[in-house]
Formats: sequence, structure tokens, C-alpha cells
Amino acid sequence: MSSNSFFVIASIRILSGLFSTLKGVAINAGVIIWDTLLALYNMVAPKRPANGVTPEGYPGANGLWPAYTPAQKDDSRCSCPALNAMANHGILPHSGRAIKFKDLSTAIRTTYNFAPTFCYFVPNYIAGVLDRDYLTDSFDLSDIDVHNGIEHDASLTRHDSIFAKDQGTPAVKLIEELLASGTGPNGNLTTADLSRFSGKRRVEAKAVNHQYSLSFLHKMFSSSNSSTMLTIFGGDIKDLRPFLLEERIPDGWQSRITKPMGLTIAEFNSTVLRVELGIKEELPSSFIGDASGKKS
Repeated sequence: MSSNSFFVIASIRILSGLFSTLKGVAINAGVIIWDTLLALYNMVAPKRPANGVTPEGYPGANGLWPAYTPAQKDDSRCSCPALNAMANHGILPHSGRAIKFKDLSTAIRTTYNFAPTFCYFVPNYIAGVLDRDYLTDSFDLSDIDVHNGIEHDASLTRHDSIFAKDQGTPAVKLIEELLASGTGPNGNLTTADLSRFSGKRRVEAKAVNHQYSLSFLHKMFSSSNSSTMLTIFGGDIKDLRPFLLEERIPDGWQSRITKPMGLTIAEFNSTVLRVELGIKEELPSSFIGDASGKKS
């Protein structure tokens, strides 16, 4: 039978698709089991000291971060302040180019103290979006801003891509409005604040963007991005201001996550869900109260 026959080609494609699907399921199951074990360990192991979260020998140990240099004309940046900040401090290549996915995993882990599971899952997901290999390939920061990959409409720190082609530049007005919305102690951000501001952004973006889209997956991405402000920054606007506006890690700062294996996916998602499920703007209008608390 010819190797070019329809039957051979179709069989190879079916088997290839099946293998790819089973591989993905196996990897995700493995990550979930791994994450659960890390979460259990975090429950019994001693925490890291608040001023010793970043490991010795890595950038940021003892709160001493490499020199900050803003992005230059030909540097690559993206819609994620956390990745841009690492590039601005030279933790990732300052150019933001030719970054190995594996190196990104290590940098996220040591800089922000996310668990190894999160630090593998996110870069591996990005590699999949870009149709690249996590183990061997690299990327530029701007590559990840393919619309509705990781980047999405109604961001809290960027205007929609239909209005702002360069997603590597912070939207100052949006960020200032976000920072001014905190109702916690000292004006810090709370879960309810981020739910409220996210809902406001979605309503406003949908009203002006005729190509607006925000799938369930991207809603979760949105609330995940918001939740980093609550987890690794504790909602502290004093630290969030330079981080979001300048994409600079404040002097002396270390992640608020002191658990020895870092912030697991399961624990992170508990914050993500509280932010996402608290967005009342996506309820039917008859259920949404007016400012006085009465139903509209």
C-alpha cells in the first residue's frame, strides 16, 4: 500500500492526534498530583523568613535586586508586568529576546516564589500557544501577545489590543485608577476591589470595542493576573505602584509567599476563583443592586 494513500495518511493523523491528546492528559494529571503533594508539604514544613524568601545566590536575595534599566527602543516587552520587570532588572535577558522556556520557569520560581508546578505549567502553556517545544525552544516577550493566547481584552493594566497594538506599554490611566480603587488598610487592594474593577473594565471594554471577546478561559487568565497582586504582593499599593507603572521591583521587596515550596496552583486558584466569582457585572441585570444595595 502506498505511503501516500488516504488510508495511511488518515491513520497517521488520527494516531498522532490521539497520542497528543493522551500526552496532554497525562501531563496535566501529573502536574495536579505533583501540585497536591507540594501543597501537603507546605502545610507541615516551616515557612521561609519574610526577608529570606528569595534563595541565596539568586537575584533579589535579601531584597537586593539587580539594577533597574527601563526597556530601550529595540527591547521586546509584553502585556505581563511580572515578566517585563524581570527583563528590566536583567533577571531575564534585558532585550526580552531568545528566552528559553526552561529558563523562564526557574526565573519565575526564584523571583516570585510560585511553586514548581506553576512555574512549569505556565511556560509550557505559552510554548503550546506558540506551537513551540518547552524543552528546546525559546521566545521573545512580545511573542506571547498573540491576541487571545495569553493576552486578552479587558486587561486591568493594558488597553485592548484593537486600540493599543503595543501591549508592552503600561496603560497609565488604567493603572492609576486601579491603584486608587483599593478599600483595604492604607488603601491597599482587596479581593472585592479586584472583582469590582475587573467587572468595570469588562463593561467598559465591551461598550467601546466592537471586536471584544472574553472566553471563560480568558476570564480566568484575567482573574489570575489580578490575583498575583493579592498573593505575591499582598495587595500593597506602595509596592504595586512601581511594579505596575514602571515595571520595577521595589528595593527591599520580596514575595509575600513564604511557604517553602511556593504558591501552588491549587492555592493560587482559590484566590483566582474568589476574584472571578465576585464579578457581579456578569450577572443578569435583575440581580445587580444599585449603589444603595437595592435591585435595579
